[in-house]
Amino acid sequence: MTGGVAKEEEITTVTLDLLKKKMDDFAKERDWEKFHSPRNLLLALVGEVGELSEIFQWKGEVPKGLPDWKENEKIHLGEELSDVLLYLVRLSDICGIDLGKAALRKVQLNALKYPLHKSNEETN
Repeated sequence: MTGGVAKEEEITTVTLDLLKKKMDDFAKERDWEKFHSPRNLLLALVGEVGELSEIFQWKGEVPKGLPDWKENEKIHLGEELSDVLLYLVRLSDICGIDLGKAALRKVQLNALKYPLHKSNEETN
């Protein structure tokens, strides 16, 4: 991104606002803003979700933590997850949506839609 690749130890807290700023700076530095319409970003996001899906396509069910995966497979997975996240953050920014607030609101709505007593009854 801006100024090259940051080392992990340089950034201790990653926020949606930091990612939003990094993506905005990245696009401005390359004069890519003209290509970042909501439609184009959505299509790019869908493409990245497809690439993420390919990683799991022939693996069947995998255990939590991916203990049987090689390190290079986990690194590749992290890159594809990051692509999805970054396009989602950029899309929300271009659309004027505060993604963090929208996500928290959605969690609250889901809690109302799926109250604890219903979930517990279904699993018993």
